[in-house]
Amino acid sequence: MIILGVILLIIGVLAGISLLTTVGGILVVVGAVLWILGAMGRQVGGRKHFF
Repeated sequence: MIILGVILLIIGVLAGISLLTTVGGILVVVGAVLWILGAMGRQVGGRKHFF
C-alpha cells in the first residue's frame, strides 16, 4: 500500500494531476499507520501482521 501510494504520488506530481497526488498521499499515510500498528504487535483487521 505504501509503495502504491508513493508511485501514485510521484506520477501525480510529475503529470500535474492533483487527484493522483491526493490519493497517493492518503495511501502512504494509511499504509504507514497500518504498518506501525502491525509492528507493535497489535492486531489490524483480525490479523496479527499486516503485509
